[in-house]
Amino acid sequence: MSESTSESVPFGTKRLIDGQERVHYYGYWIKTYEAPDDTLAAKKRLIEALTRRLFNHVEHGVNIPGFRLAEARKAYAEETNLEKRRVKGAMLAGAMFNRATDIFTKLVELQAAGVEIASDNALMRECGRCLQEALELGKTVYHRSGEEGIDELWGEPFKAFSIPVDVFYESRYIKIAQAMRDIDTITSELSSTFANDPMFEGMAPIIAHFAYSAKIKTETLRTDAQIFDIWADFAVAGEHLRNFEPLLPVSPSDAQIRQAEHGVRLARQVKGLVCDITRARVSMPKSTEQMVTRCRKFRATYSRLALAEMPA
Repeated sequence: MSESTSESVPFGTKRLIDGQERVHYYGYWIKTYEAPDDTLAAKKRLIEALTRRLFNHVEHGVNIPGFRLAEARKAYAEETNLEKRRVKGAMLAGAMFNRATDIFTKLVELQAAGVEIASDNALMRECGRCLQEALELGKTVYHRSGEEGIDELWGEPFKAFSIPVDVFYESRYIKIAQAMRDIDTITSELSSTFANDPMFEGMAPIIAHFAYSAKIKTETLRTDAQIFDIWADFAVAGEHLRNFEPLLPVSPSDAQIRQAEHGVRLARQVKGLVCDITRARVSMPKSTEQMVTRCRKFRATYSRLALAEMPA
């Protein structure tokens, strides 16, 4: 996962680093994995995994079974309230994803029974149509945090359906690098926010290790043998950041108490957002920008208070 020391390294360059093949994107060397064979069975497993991941990260209530597709479409078509229509559109998108998975499952079963499945098969076309429509509807669905949608997650099942598996794997490394870039942006801003502040002395190494463990987790598949150590390290690093206690003077002022409380809250917000990005393994640019703004507002606010409290 080490960052590149040279900005001139072309995108997609692969190298063996410490015995592990890695690929370079956006200044990061991402751990690679061998892609499975490009078969219907492999695509089915991939689409199922991507769909489960999608439902795990989006707002609740949208994981509608494929057999309820007609009901979901009727509810969406008849809804006139724009806010409710957005939610029902998300539910319809969920039903379409599950319908596509249902179709793929049957196609794989037929293929296993010796039936040849051509790419222009009617069911294949219907599967692609469901995924494509779900992608369009999914653009308005929020992440579970409520901060923003993650269009990339809605597009991945359709992409996995439409392109060879090895090409899909390569596209994921780009998304992972973009996620790592967000992680570095957010945690660097938080570290700068607390720099040279005696109240938050000792926070910098905690933030640095949290960022490092988050990037390692982002590039690591759950099927990797090292996931037990990597996830444990990331979880504990997050706990250390969340549980940090500011160093207040013996008799703190009201302003110092507010600053400490606000700082702890900001650190926990950063921890939550980085965890969301790490688990989703995609960039969240809107949320990242908002978090950077919060950090800078914190610095501006308490820099003014410190100047106001200085003796004349």
